Amino acid sequence: MARYIGPKSRIARRFGEAIFGEDKVLAKRPYAPGQHGVNRRKKNSEYGTQLAEKQKAKYTYGVLERQFRLLFAKAARTKGITGEILIQLLECRLDNIVYRLGMAPTRAAARQLVSHRHITVDGKVVNIPSFEVKPGMVVAVREKAKSLEVINESLQGFNHAKYGWLEWNEADKAGKLLNVPARAEIPENIKEQLIVELYSK
Repeated sequence: MARYIGPKSRIARRFGEAIFGEDKVLAKRPYAPGQHGVNRRKKNSEYGTQLAEKQKAKYTYGVLERQFRLLFAKAARTKGITGEILIQLLECRLDNIVYRLGMAPTRAAARQLVSHRHITVDGKVVNIPSFEVKPGMVVAVREKAKSLEVINESLQGFNHAKYGWLEWNEADKAGKLLNVPARAEIPENIKEQLIVELYSK
């Protein structure tokens, strides 16, 4: 599966959640898309429910199937609760940190900023969205990108106290990952245990 670039409201309506951010279409039509969306009473199998949860996680974080499998394998090898570690690994991706710091309005926009070499990590340009940010690392807007309208508009009025695991420096337009967030701190509505059960089959 390639990265999804189609109608995002359609996917949000399928899951019944604004997984790509604020969604006016979902607010107006909070039911599945398609001709029979309003009256659809689809009963999912156990496998279908597990698969849907994995798809939701992939769409939410903008991760491809192969990347997701590799992250799951890494989570499974790490000591602790596999599902929680998986979500923490997704949270520590560079594109997600850029999004959480308010430098971009969406994860897709954050991914683009990283790919276009507008972001530095510990003073060095990193253009790999999947780069794993470790506690203590500083993620900043590159000096010549600080005047970009998309970054400044996104940062305007953004509440940097929202995420306790990140520290923001307004003067430098930089943020530090203080620690890996606990699962309870991460606001995404993903039932990661269903994903673990899916991959355990």
